[in-house]
Amino acid sequence: MCGIAGVLGAEGPVRPMIEALAHRGPDGVRWEPVANGVLAHARLSIIDLECGWQPLSAAGSTVIGNGEIYNYLELAEEFGLKGELATGSDFEPLLHLYAREGPAAFARLRGMYAFCLVGNDGRTWLVRDPFGIKPLYMMEKDGALAFASEPRAFVAAGWIAPQADLEAAEELVGLNYVLGEKTLLSGVRRLPPGAIVEVTSAGPRAHERRPLPAWAPAPAGDEAGLVKALDAVLEDSVKVHQRSDVPYGLFLSGGVDSAAVATLMARLNQRPVTAFTCGFDAPGARDERAQAEKVARALDLDWRETRFGEEDFWRILPQVAWALDDPTADYATLPTYKLAEAARGTLTVVLTGEGGDELFGGYGRYRRALRPGWLGGRPAEPREARPQVLARWRAEAKAPAGLSRLQAAQSADIATWLPNDLLLKLDRCLMAHGLEGRTPFLDPQVAAFALPLPDRFKVRGRYGKWLLRKWLERACPAAEPWARKQGFTVPVDAWIAPRAGDIAGRIAGVKAVRALRSEAEVKAAFEGSAERWPLLFYAVWSLIHLEGADPAEALRACCGTV
Repeated sequence: MCGIAGVLGAEGPVRPMIEALAHRGPDGVRWEPVANGVLAHARLSIIDLECGWQPLSAAGSTVIGNGEIYNYLELAEEFGLKGELATGSDFEPLLHLYAREGPAAFARLRGMYAFCLVGNDGRTWLVRDPFGIKPLYMMEKDGALAFASEPRAFVAAGWIAPQADLEAAEELVGLNYVLGEKTLLSGVRRLPPGAIVEVTSAGPRAHERRPLPAWAPAPAGDEAGLVKALDAVLEDSVKVHQRSDVPYGLFLSGGVDSAAVATLMARLNQRPVTAFTCGFDAPGARDERAQAEKVARALDLDWRETRFGEEDFWRILPQVAWALDDPTADYATLPTYKLAEAARGTLTVVLTGEGGDELFGGYGRYRRALRPGWLGGRPAEPREARPQVLARWRAEAKAPAGLSRLQAAQSADIATWLPNDLLLKLDRCLMAHGLEGRTPFLDPQVAAFALPLPDRFKVRGRYGKWLLRKWLERACPAAEPWARKQGFTVPVDAWIAPRAGDIAGRIAGVKAVRALRSEAEVKAAFEGSAERWPLLFYAVWSLIHLEGADPAEALRACCGTV
Protein backbone atom coordinates (compact mmCIF):
# COMPACT_ATOMS: atom_id res chain seq x y z
CA MET A 1 0.00 0.00 0.00
CA CYS A 2 1.50 3.27 -1.08
CA GLY A 3 0.82 6.53 -2.86
CA ILE A 4 1.75 7.14 -6.48
CA ALA A 5 1.84 10.28 -8.60
CA GLY A 6 3.30 11.38 -11.89
CA VAL A 7 3.28 13.74 -14.81
CA LEU A 8 3.43 12.38 -18.37
CA GLY A 9 4.01 14.33 -21.56
CA ALA A 10 5.82 17.22 -19.86
CA GLU A 11 7.89 18.14 -16.86
CA GLY A 12 5.66 18.99 -13.95
CA PRO A 13 5.56 19.70 -10.20
CA VAL A 14 5.76 16.11 -9.02
CA ARG A 15 7.42 16.77 -5.68
CA PRO A 16 4.46 18.63 -4.10
CA MET A 17 2.13 15.97 -5.52
CA ILE A 18 3.89 13.09 -3.79
CA GLU A 19 4.51 15.04 -0.58
CA ALA A 20 0.75 15.57 -0.36
CA LEU A 21 0.44 11.76 -0.31
CA ALA A 22 3.10 11.17 2.34
CA HIS A 23 0.48 9.77 4.77
CA ARG A 24 0.02 6.88 2.32
CA GLY A 25 3.74 6.12 2.37
CA PRO A 26 5.23 7.02 5.75
CA ASP A 27 8.44 5.08 5.05
CA GLY A 28 9.67 7.61 2.50
CA VAL A 29 9.13 9.20 -0.92
CA ARG A 30 11.15 8.89 -4.13
CA TRP A 31 10.79 10.24 -7.65
CA GLU A 32 12.73 9.98 -10.88
CA PRO A 33 12.42 11.04 -14.52
CA VAL A 34 11.37 8.62 -17.26
CA ALA A 35 11.41 9.04 -21.01
CA ASN A 36 8.11 10.92 -21.15
CA GLY A 37 7.75 12.46 -17.70
CA VAL A 38 8.38 11.99 -13.99
CA LEU A 39 7.16 9.23 -11.65
CA ALA A 40 6.93 9.46 -7.85
CA HIS A 41 6.19 6.98 -5.07
CA ALA A 42 5.44 7.26 -1.33
CA ARG A 43 6.16 3.90 0.28
CA LEU A 44 4.49 1.91 3.00
CA SER A 45 6.86 -1.06 3.27
CA ILE A 46 5.01 -4.38 3.24
CA ILE A 47 6.99 -6.83 1.09
CA ASP A 48 10.80 -6.83 0.64
CA LEU A 49 11.41 -4.08 3.15
CA GLU A 50 15.00 -3.44 2.01
CA CYS A 51 14.86 -3.65 -1.79
CA GLY A 52 11.24 -3.04 -2.75
CA TRP A 53 11.57 0.70 -3.31
CA GLN A 54 9.93 2.32 -6.32
CA PRO A 55 10.11 3.58 -9.03
CA LEU A 56 11.29 0.05 -9.85
CA SER A 57 13.04 -0.74 -13.11
CA ALA A 58 13.73 -4.13 -14.69
CA ALA A 59 13.75 -5.69 -18.16
CA GLY A 60 13.78 -2.22 -19.73
CA SER A 61 10.53 -1.08 -18.07
CA THR A 62 9.69 1.03 -15.01
CA VAL A 63 6.70 0.82 -12.66
CA ILE A 64 5.22 2.62 -9.69
CA GLY A 65 2.37 0.85 -7.98
CA ASN A 66 -0.05 1.12 -5.09
CA GLY A 67 -1.37 -2.13 -3.65
CA GLU A 68 -0.24 -5.73 -3.74
CA ILE A 69 0.10 -8.36 -6.46
CA TYR A 70 -0.61 -11.48 -4.44
CA ASN A 71 0.42 -14.08 -7.04
CA TYR A 72 3.90 -12.68 -7.63
CA LEU A 73 5.53 -15.85 -6.30
CA GLU A 74 3.41 -18.08 -8.54
CA LEU A 75 4.15 -15.89 -11.57
CA ALA A 76 7.88 -16.07 -10.90
CA GLU A 77 7.66 -19.86 -10.64
CA GLU A 78 5.39 -20.38 -13.65
CA PHE A 79 7.48 -18.26 -16.01
CA GLY A 80 10.92 -19.19 -14.71
CA LEU A 81 11.73 -15.67 -13.51
CA LYS A 82 13.53 -16.44 -10.27
CA GLY A 83 16.99 -16.15 -11.81
CA GLU A 84 16.09 -12.79 -13.34
CA LEU A 85 14.65 -11.09 -10.26
CA ALA A 86 16.85 -8.55 -8.48
CA THR A 87 14.37 -7.86 -5.65
CA GLY A 88 11.64 -9.60 -3.72
CA SER A 89 9.11 -6.94 -4.74
CA ASP A 90 5.68 -8.19 -5.73
CA PHE A 91 5.75 -5.76 -8.69
CA GLU A 92 9.03 -6.90 -10.28
CA PRO A 93 7.64 -10.07 -11.97
CA LEU A 94 5.16 -7.81 -13.79
CA LEU A 95 8.02 -5.95 -15.47
CA HIS A 96 9.57 -9.18 -16.77
CA LEU A 97 6.21 -10.45 -17.98
CA TYR A 98 5.56 -7.16 -19.76
CA ALA A 99 8.88 -7.53 -21.59
CA ARG A 100 7.65 -10.91 -22.88
CA GLU A 101 3.94 -10.30 -23.44
CA GLY A 102 3.25 -6.57 -23.45
CA PRO A 103 -0.09 -5.47 -21.97
CA ALA A 104 -1.41 -9.06 -22.09
CA ALA A 105 0.57 -9.49 -18.85
CA PHE A 106 -1.97 -7.37 -16.99
CA ALA A 107 -4.58 -10.13 -17.19
CA ARG A 108 -2.30 -12.45 -15.18
CA LEU A 109 -2.36 -10.32 -12.05
CA ARG A 110 -4.17 -11.41 -8.91
CA GLY A 111 -4.36 -8.60 -6.44
CA MET A 112 -5.39 -5.06 -5.62
CA TYR A 113 -3.45 -2.51 -7.58
CA ALA A 114 -3.23 0.82 -9.32
CA PHE A 115 -0.02 1.39 -11.25
CA CYS A 116 1.77 3.30 -13.97
CA LEU A 117 4.06 1.24 -16.17
CA VAL A 118 6.45 2.78 -18.69
CA GLY A 119 7.27 -0.11 -20.99
CA ASN A 120 10.42 -1.14 -22.81
CA ASP A 121 8.38 -0.76 -26.01
CA GLY A 122 7.84 2.96 -25.47
CA ARG A 123 4.21 2.57 -24.35
CA THR A 124 2.91 3.95 -21.06
CA TRP A 125 -0.01 2.51 -19.11
CA LEU A 126 -2.28 3.39 -16.19
CA VAL A 127 -4.01 0.29 -14.81
CA ARG A 128 -6.49 -0.36 -12.00
CA ASP A 129 -7.69 -3.68 -10.54
CA PRO A 130 -11.09 -5.06 -11.65
CA PHE A 131 -12.97 -4.32 -8.41
CA GLY A 132 -11.44 -0.88 -7.94
CA ILE A 133 -9.92 -1.74 -4.57
CA LYS A 134 -7.07 0.71 -5.05
CA PRO A 135 -7.75 4.27 -6.24
CA LEU A 136 -6.31 6.15 -9.20
CA TYR A 137 -7.17 9.62 -10.52
CA MET A 138 -6.04 11.67 -13.49
CA MET A 139 -6.44 15.03 -15.17
CA GLU A 140 -5.15 16.71 -18.32
CA LYS A 141 -3.76 20.20 -18.66
CA ASP A 142 -1.74 21.99 -21.36
CA GLY A 143 -0.98 18.79 -23.23
CA ALA A 144 0.24 16.92 -20.15
CA LEU A 145 -1.44 14.23 -18.08
CA ALA A 146 -1.10 14.03 -14.32
CA PHE A 147 -2.17 11.06 -12.19
CA ALA A 148 -2.23 10.35 -8.45
CA SER A 149 -3.63 8.08 -5.76
CA GLU A 150 -5.67 10.95 -4.29
CA PRO A 151 -7.08 14.15 -5.83
CA ARG A 152 -5.41 16.30 -3.16
CA ALA A 153 -2.14 15.85 -5.06
CA PHE A 154 -3.43 17.96 -7.96
CA VAL A 155 -4.46 20.76 -5.62
CA ALA A 156 -1.13 20.69 -3.78
CA ALA A 157 0.78 21.04 -7.06
CA GLY A 158 -1.39 23.83 -8.36
CA TRP A 159 -2.85 21.80 -11.22
CA ILE A 160 -6.36 22.91 -10.25
CA ALA A 161 -8.05 25.49 -8.08
CA PRO A 162 -10.52 23.41 -6.05
CA GLN A 163 -14.09 23.84 -7.20
CA ALA A 164 -17.08 21.57 -6.55
CA ASP A 165 -18.85 19.69 -9.32
CA LEU A 166 -22.49 20.36 -8.41
CA GLU A 167 -23.81 17.22 -10.12
CA ALA A 168 -21.37 15.17 -8.05
CA ALA A 169 -22.40 17.08 -4.92
CA GLU A 170 -26.05 16.14 -5.54
CA GLU A 171 -25.00 12.51 -5.79
CA LEU A 172 -23.03 12.71 -2.54
CA VAL A 173 -26.02 14.11 -0.65
CA GLY A 174 -28.53 11.77 -2.30
CA LEU A 175 -26.52 8.53 -2.41
CA ASN A 176 -23.70 9.15 0.10
CA TYR A 177 -21.17 8.68 -2.72
CA VAL A 178 -20.34 9.98 -6.20
CA LEU A 179 -21.04 7.90 -9.30
CA GLY A 180 -18.81 6.93 -12.18
CA GLU A 181 -15.58 8.60 -13.25
CA LYS A 182 -16.21 12.15 -12.07
CA THR A 183 -15.26 13.38 -8.61
CA LEU A 184 -16.45 16.18 -6.38
CA LEU A 185 -13.39 18.19 -7.47
CA SER A 186 -14.24 19.57 -10.88
CA GLY A 187 -11.68 18.56 -13.52
CA VAL A 188 -10.42 15.45 -11.71
CA ARG A 189 -11.68 12.04 -12.77
CA ARG A 190 -11.33 8.53 -11.49
CA LEU A 191 -10.07 5.68 -13.59
CA PRO A 192 -12.90 3.12 -13.44
CA PRO A 193 -12.38 -0.33 -11.92
CA GLY A 194 -10.50 -2.59 -14.34
CA ALA A 195 -9.28 0.39 -16.40
CA ILE A 196 -6.38 -0.12 -18.80
CA VAL A 197 -5.47 3.29 -20.19
CA GLU A 198 -2.62 3.88 -22.63
CA VAL A 199 -1.10 7.35 -22.38
CA THR A 200 -0.15 8.50 -25.88
CA SER A 201 1.09 11.76 -27.39
CA ALA A 202 -2.51 12.37 -28.51
CA GLY A 203 -3.84 11.87 -24.98
CA PRO A 204 -5.16 8.94 -22.92
CA ARG A 205 -6.66 6.04 -24.88
CA ALA A 206 -8.86 3.63 -22.94
CA HIS A 207 -8.48 -0.04 -23.83
CA GLU A 208 -11.08 -2.64 -22.94
CA ARG A 209 -11.38 -2.91 -19.18
CA ARG A 210 -10.24 -6.03 -17.41
CA PRO A 211 -13.56 -7.77 -16.74
CA LEU A 212 -14.85 -9.52 -13.67
CA PRO A 213 -15.34 -13.30 -13.91
CA ALA A 214 -18.38 -14.45 -15.89
CA TRP A 215 -21.81 -14.55 -14.24
CA ALA A 216 -23.11 -17.41 -16.41
CA PRO A 217 -24.25 -20.29 -14.17
CA ALA A 218 -21.94 -23.26 -14.15
CA PRO A 219 -22.95 -26.81 -13.12
CA ALA A 220 -23.38 -26.32 -9.40
CA GLY A 221 -23.29 -29.82 -7.95
CA ASP A 222 -24.73 -30.61 -4.55
CA GLU A 223 -24.58 -28.36 -1.51
CA ALA A 224 -22.07 -30.49 0.39
CA GLY A 225 -19.69 -30.41 -2.56
CA LEU A 226 -20.07 -26.66 -2.90
CA VAL A 227 -19.36 -26.10 0.79
CA LYS A 228 -16.16 -28.13 0.45
CA ALA A 229 -15.14 -26.21 -2.67
CA LEU A 230 -15.88 -22.90 -0.96
CA ASP A 231 -13.61 -23.86 1.93
CA ALA A 232 -10.71 -24.44 -0.45
CA VAL A 233 -11.33 -21.21 -2.41
CA LEU A 234 -11.59 -19.02 0.69
CA GLU A 235 -8.61 -20.59 2.42
CA ASP A 236 -6.45 -20.02 -0.64
CA SER A 237 -7.53 -16.38 -0.86
CA VAL A 238 -6.89 -15.65 2.80
CA LYS A 239 -3.53 -17.41 2.55
CA VAL A 240 -2.26 -15.17 -0.26
CA HIS A 241 -3.79 -12.08 1.34
CA GLN A 242 -1.61 -12.76 4.39
CA ARG A 243 1.61 -12.46 2.39
CA SER A 244 3.48 -9.74 4.24
CA ASP A 245 6.79 -8.97 5.87
CA VAL A 246 5.09 -6.83 8.53
CA PRO A 247 2.45 -7.57 11.23
CA TYR A 248 -1.07 -8.31 10.02
CA GLY A 249 -4.46 -8.87 11.66
CA LEU A 250 -8.12 -8.12 10.98
CA PHE A 251 -11.12 -5.98 11.81
CA LEU A 252 -13.78 -8.19 13.38
CA SER A 253 -17.45 -7.25 13.58
CA GLY A 254 -20.24 -9.55 14.72
CA GLY A 255 -21.16 -10.45 11.14
CA VAL A 256 -20.66 -13.43 8.86
CA ASP A 257 -18.03 -11.96 6.54
CA SER A 258 -15.40 -10.91 9.07
CA ALA A 259 -16.07 -14.09 11.08
CA ALA A 260 -15.27 -16.12 7.95
CA VAL A 261 -11.99 -14.25 7.46
CA ALA A 262 -11.14 -14.66 11.15
CA THR A 263 -11.86 -18.39 11.01
CA LEU A 264 -9.45 -18.93 8.14
CA MET A 265 -6.75 -16.69 9.59
CA ALA A 266 -6.93 -18.64 12.84
CA ARG A 267 -6.59 -21.87 10.86
CA LEU A 268 -3.58 -20.62 8.89
CA ASN A 269 -1.58 -19.05 11.73
CA GLN A 270 0.18 -20.73 14.62
CA ARG A 271 0.07 -17.66 16.85
CA PRO A 272 -3.16 -15.91 17.89
CA VAL A 273 -4.28 -13.44 15.23
CA THR A 274 -4.82 -9.87 16.40
CA ALA A 275 -8.37 -8.63 15.85
CA PHE A 276 -9.89 -5.20 16.52
CA THR A 277 -13.60 -4.58 17.12
CA CYS A 278 -15.40 -1.24 17.52
CA GLY A 279 -18.52 -0.84 19.65
CA PHE A 280 -20.78 2.12 20.29
CA ASP A 281 -21.36 3.83 23.61
CA ALA A 282 -24.77 5.34 22.93
CA PRO A 283 -28.28 4.49 24.15
CA GLY A 284 -30.07 2.26 21.67
CA ALA A 285 -27.04 1.82 19.41
CA ARG A 286 -26.63 -1.54 17.72
CA ASP A 287 -23.49 -3.03 19.18
CA GLU A 288 -21.97 -6.31 18.05
CA ARG A 289 -19.06 -6.45 20.48
CA ALA A 290 -20.52 -9.37 22.45
CA GLN A 291 -20.84 -11.52 19.34
CA ALA A 292 -17.38 -10.50 18.10
CA GLU A 293 -15.87 -11.42 21.46
CA LYS A 294 -17.60 -14.80 21.35
CA VAL A 295 -16.03 -15.54 17.96
CA ALA A 296 -12.66 -14.24 19.11
CA ARG A 297 -12.63 -16.53 22.15
CA ALA A 298 -13.69 -19.55 20.10
CA LEU A 299 -10.85 -18.92 17.63
CA ASP A 300 -8.30 -17.93 20.30
CA LEU A 301 -7.77 -14.50 18.73
CA ASP A 302 -5.81 -11.70 20.36
CA TRP A 303 -8.94 -9.58 20.61
CA ARG A 304 -8.79 -5.82 21.14
CA GLU A 305 -11.89 -3.75 21.82
CA THR A 306 -12.27 -0.06 21.05
CA ARG A 307 -15.26 2.10 21.87
CA PHE A 308 -16.93 4.86 19.91
CA GLY A 309 -18.96 7.52 21.69
CA GLU A 310 -20.29 11.02 21.09
CA GLU A 311 -16.94 12.62 21.91
CA ASP A 312 -15.32 10.45 19.22
CA PHE A 313 -18.00 11.53 16.74
CA TRP A 314 -17.20 15.23 17.01
CA ARG A 315 -13.45 14.65 17.16
CA ILE A 316 -13.26 12.25 14.23
CA LEU A 317 -15.80 13.87 11.89
CA PRO A 318 -13.44 16.59 10.58
CA GLN A 319 -10.51 14.17 10.44
CA VAL A 320 -12.53 11.79 8.25
CA ALA A 321 -13.61 14.71 6.08
CA TRP A 322 -9.93 15.59 5.61
CA ALA A 323 -8.97 11.99 4.78
CA LEU A 324 -11.78 11.60 2.23
CA ASP A 325 -10.68 14.12 -0.38
CA ASP A 326 -12.85 12.04 -2.76
CA PRO A 327 -15.71 11.79 -0.29
CA THR A 328 -18.26 9.26 0.78
CA ALA A 329 -20.79 10.38 3.38
CA ASP A 330 -21.26 6.81 4.60
CA TYR A 331 -21.29 7.07 8.40
CA ALA A 332 -19.39 3.76 8.57
CA THR A 333 -16.28 5.83 7.81
CA LEU A 334 -16.33 6.99 11.44
CA PRO A 335 -15.81 3.65 13.24
CA THR A 336 -13.49 2.49 10.44
CA TYR A 337 -11.29 5.51 11.11
CA LYS A 338 -11.40 4.82 14.87
CA LEU A 339 -10.43 1.17 14.30
CA ALA A 340 -7.50 2.21 12.13
CA GLU A 341 -6.45 4.68 14.80
CA ALA A 342 -6.53 1.89 17.40
CA ALA A 343 -4.66 -0.62 15.21
CA ARG A 344 -1.87 1.75 14.23
CA GLY A 345 1.36 0.76 15.92
CA THR A 346 0.22 -2.84 16.36
CA LEU A 347 -0.61 -3.79 12.77
CA THR A 348 0.46 -2.61 9.33
CA VAL A 349 -1.81 -4.90 7.27
CA VAL A 350 -5.51 -5.41 8.07
CA LEU A 351 -7.82 -7.98 6.46
CA THR A 352 -11.51 -7.09 6.30
CA GLY A 353 -14.80 -8.59 5.10
CA GLU A 354 -15.72 -6.07 2.38
CA GLY A 355 -17.22 -7.75 -0.66
CA GLY A 356 -18.84 -10.72 1.05
CA ASP A 357 -22.34 -9.28 0.75
CA GLU A 358 -21.92 -8.28 -2.90
CA LEU A 359 -20.47 -11.62 -4.04
CA PHE A 360 -22.61 -14.00 -1.98
CA GLY A 361 -25.93 -12.10 -1.89
CA GLY A 362 -26.07 -10.75 1.63
CA TYR A 363 -28.06 -7.53 1.57
CA GLY A 364 -31.71 -7.36 2.56
CA ARG A 365 -32.41 -5.32 -0.58
CA TYR A 366 -31.49 -8.39 -2.63
CA ARG A 367 -34.15 -10.44 -0.89
CA ARG A 368 -36.71 -7.67 -1.35
CA ALA A 369 -35.88 -7.52 -5.06
CA LEU A 370 -36.83 -11.19 -5.40
CA ARG A 371 -40.26 -10.80 -3.76
CA PRO A 372 -43.41 -9.93 -5.71
CA GLY A 373 -44.77 -6.45 -5.12
CA TRP A 374 -47.72 -7.68 -3.10
CA LEU A 375 -45.27 -9.16 -0.58
CA GLY A 376 -43.33 -5.93 -0.23
CA GLY A 377 -40.87 -6.51 -3.06
CA ARG A 378 -39.16 -3.54 -4.67
CA PRO A 379 -36.14 -2.92 -6.90
CA ALA A 380 -32.73 -2.91 -5.21
CA GLU A 381 -32.03 0.76 -5.88
CA PRO A 382 -31.67 3.95 -3.82
CA ARG A 383 -34.94 5.18 -2.35
CA GLU A 384 -34.07 8.66 -1.08
CA ALA A 385 -32.27 10.06 -4.13
CA ARG A 386 -33.80 12.83 -6.21
CA PRO A 387 -35.09 11.79 -9.67
CA GLN A 388 -32.10 13.11 -11.64
CA VAL A 389 -29.66 11.36 -9.30
CA LEU A 390 -31.63 8.11 -9.47
CA ALA A 391 -31.60 8.32 -13.28
CA ARG A 392 -27.79 8.63 -13.28
CA TRP A 393 -27.51 5.77 -10.79
CA ARG A 394 -29.61 3.53 -13.03
CA ALA A 395 -27.40 4.33 -16.00
CA GLU A 396 -24.23 3.46 -14.04
CA ALA A 397 -25.82 0.37 -12.48
CA LYS A 398 -27.20 -1.13 -15.69
CA ALA A 399 -26.42 -4.84 -15.60
CA PRO A 400 -25.27 -7.03 -18.50
CA ALA A 401 -28.02 -8.85 -20.37
CA GLY A 402 -29.07 -12.31 -19.25
CA LEU A 403 -28.63 -11.93 -15.48
CA SER A 404 -31.22 -12.98 -12.92
CA ARG A 405 -32.83 -10.26 -10.77
CA LEU A 406 -30.50 -11.18 -7.94
CA GLN A 407 -27.42 -11.09 -10.13
CA ALA A 408 -28.51 -7.75 -11.61
CA ALA A 409 -28.77 -6.30 -8.10
CA GLN A 410 -25.33 -7.67 -7.22
CA SER A 411 -23.90 -6.29 -10.45
CA ALA A 412 -25.35 -2.85 -9.70
CA ASP A 413 -23.67 -2.75 -6.29
CA ILE A 414 -20.35 -3.97 -7.68
CA ALA A 415 -20.44 -1.17 -10.26
CA THR A 416 -21.49 1.65 -7.93
CA TRP A 417 -21.66 1.25 -4.16
CA LEU A 418 -18.70 -1.10 -3.74
CA PRO A 419 -15.88 0.90 -5.40
CA ASN A 420 -17.22 4.40 -4.74
CA ASP A 421 -18.31 3.93 -1.13
CA LEU A 422 -17.08 0.81 0.68
CA LEU A 423 -13.64 0.48 -0.90
CA LEU A 424 -13.00 4.22 -0.96
CA LYS A 425 -13.88 4.34 2.76
CA LEU A 426 -11.50 1.50 3.55
CA ASP A 427 -8.65 2.96 1.53
CA ARG A 428 -8.78 6.50 2.92
CA CYS A 429 -9.53 5.70 6.56
CA LEU A 430 -6.72 3.16 6.80
CA MET A 431 -4.20 5.07 4.70
CA ALA A 432 -4.69 8.12 6.93
CA HIS A 433 -3.00 5.98 9.60
CA GLY A 434 -0.40 4.27 7.38
CA LEU A 435 -2.28 0.95 7.30
CA GLU A 436 -2.95 -1.35 4.35
CA GLY A 437 -6.46 -2.80 4.04
CA ARG A 438 -6.93 -6.13 2.24
CA THR A 439 -10.18 -7.73 1.09
CA PRO A 440 -9.97 -11.53 0.63
CA PHE A 441 -13.53 -11.79 -0.72
CA LEU A 442 -12.66 -9.45 -3.60
CA ASP A 443 -10.29 -11.91 -5.21
CA PRO A 444 -10.60 -13.12 -8.82
CA GLN A 445 -10.76 -16.76 -7.78
CA VAL A 446 -13.37 -16.13 -5.08
CA ALA A 447 -15.41 -14.09 -7.57
CA ALA A 448 -15.11 -16.82 -10.20
CA PHE A 449 -16.62 -19.22 -7.66
CA ALA A 450 -19.30 -16.93 -6.22
CA LEU A 451 -20.73 -14.90 -9.10
CA PRO A 452 -22.03 -17.86 -11.19
CA LEU A 453 -23.61 -19.63 -8.21
CA PRO A 454 -27.31 -20.31 -8.76
CA ASP A 455 -29.51 -17.89 -6.84
CA ARG A 456 -30.67 -20.59 -4.41
CA PHE A 457 -27.15 -20.85 -3.01
CA LYS A 458 -27.07 -17.12 -2.33
CA VAL A 459 -30.60 -16.29 -1.15
CA ARG A 460 -33.03 -18.75 0.37
CA GLY A 461 -36.07 -17.68 2.37
CA ARG A 462 -35.11 -14.91 4.76
CA TYR A 463 -31.40 -15.67 4.53
CA GLY A 464 -28.80 -14.14 2.25
CA LYS A 465 -25.31 -15.62 1.85
CA TRP A 466 -26.82 -19.10 2.15
CA LEU A 467 -23.75 -21.07 1.10
CA LEU A 468 -21.37 -18.92 3.12
CA ARG A 469 -23.54 -19.45 6.21
CA LYS A 470 -23.62 -23.22 5.59
CA TRP A 471 -19.83 -23.23 5.47
CA LEU A 472 -19.49 -21.06 8.58
CA GLU A 473 -21.84 -23.19 10.70
CA ARG A 474 -19.31 -26.01 10.32
CA ALA A 475 -16.11 -23.98 10.34
CA CYS A 476 -16.99 -21.73 13.30
CA PRO A 477 -20.29 -22.52 15.06
CA ALA A 478 -19.61 -19.76 17.60
CA ALA A 479 -20.26 -17.23 14.82
CA GLU A 480 -23.95 -18.23 14.93
CA PRO A 481 -24.40 -17.64 11.19
CA TRP A 482 -28.15 -18.23 11.29
CA ALA A 483 -28.83 -15.78 14.11
CA ARG A 484 -30.69 -12.62 13.20
CA LYS A 485 -28.10 -9.99 12.38
CA GLN A 486 -28.47 -6.69 14.21
CA GLY A 487 -27.26 -4.66 11.27
CA PHE A 488 -24.65 -1.93 11.35
CA THR A 489 -25.66 1.60 12.28
CA VAL A 490 -23.85 4.55 13.79
CA PRO A 491 -26.15 6.73 15.92
CA VAL A 492 -25.22 9.98 14.16
CA ASP A 493 -28.78 11.38 14.32
CA ALA A 494 -28.86 11.01 18.10
CA TRP A 495 -25.60 12.97 18.38
CA ILE A 496 -26.61 15.67 15.90
CA ALA A 497 -30.19 16.17 17.12
CA PRO A 498 -29.50 18.34 20.20
CA ARG A 499 -27.51 20.76 18.00
CA ALA A 500 -29.59 20.41 14.84
CA GLY A 501 -31.07 23.92 14.82
CA ASP A 502 -27.74 25.66 15.40
CA ILE A 503 -25.94 23.47 12.84
CA ALA A 504 -28.60 24.08 10.20
CA GLY A 505 -28.25 27.84 10.59
CA ARG A 506 -24.47 27.63 10.34
CA ILE A 507 -24.11 25.32 7.35
CA ALA A 508 -26.85 27.09 5.39
CA GLY A 509 -24.29 29.89 5.03
CA VAL A 510 -21.45 27.67 3.81
CA LYS A 511 -20.71 28.55 0.20
CA ALA A 512 -20.81 24.98 -1.17
CA VAL A 513 -24.07 24.21 0.64
CA ARG A 514 -25.69 27.45 -0.59
CA ALA A 515 -24.98 26.37 -4.15
CA LEU A 516 -26.88 23.13 -3.51
CA ARG A 517 -29.76 23.90 -1.12
CA SER A 518 -31.72 26.95 -0.03
CA GLU A 519 -31.69 28.00 3.61
CA ALA A 520 -35.24 26.67 3.97
CA GLU A 521 -34.24 23.30 2.50
CA VAL A 522 -31.30 23.01 4.88
CA LYS A 523 -33.47 23.80 7.89
CA ALA A 524 -36.08 21.28 6.73
CA ALA A 525 -33.39 18.63 6.35
CA PHE A 526 -32.19 19.20 9.90
CA GLU A 527 -35.69 18.70 11.21
CA GLY A 528 -35.26 15.01 10.42
CA SER A 529 -34.73 14.11 6.75
CA ALA A 530 -32.20 11.62 5.41
CA GLU A 531 -30.09 14.55 4.15
CA ARG A 532 -29.18 15.84 7.62
CA TRP A 533 -25.95 13.87 8.05
CA PRO A 534 -24.68 14.09 4.43
CA LEU A 535 -25.28 17.87 4.36
CA LEU A 536 -23.28 18.31 7.56
CA PHE A 537 -20.50 16.13 6.21
CA TYR A 538 -20.47 17.99 2.89
CA ALA A 539 -20.30 21.35 4.65
CA VAL A 540 -17.28 20.30 6.73
CA TRP A 541 -15.66 18.65 3.69
CA SER A 542 -16.12 21.74 1.53
CA LEU A 543 -14.55 24.08 4.07
CA ILE A 544 -11.49 21.82 4.24
CA HIS A 545 -11.02 20.91 0.58
CA LEU A 546 -12.51 23.89 -1.24
CA GLU A 547 -11.72 26.75 1.12
CA GLY A 548 -8.53 25.50 2.78
CA ALA A 549 -9.79 25.42 6.36
CA ASP A 550 -8.06 23.43 9.06
CA PRO A 551 -10.24 20.41 10.05
CA ALA A 552 -10.87 21.67 13.56
CA GLU A 553 -11.68 25.14 12.20
CA ALA A 554 -14.13 23.62 9.69
CA LEU A 555 -15.95 21.79 12.48
CA ARG A 556 -16.23 24.94 14.60
CA ALA A 557 -17.61 26.87 11.64
CA CYS A 558 -20.33 24.25 11.12
CA CYS A 559 -21.08 23.17 14.67
CA GLY A 560 -19.73 25.78 17.05
CA THR A 561 -17.86 24.63 20.14
CA VAL A 562 -18.34 20.90 20.73
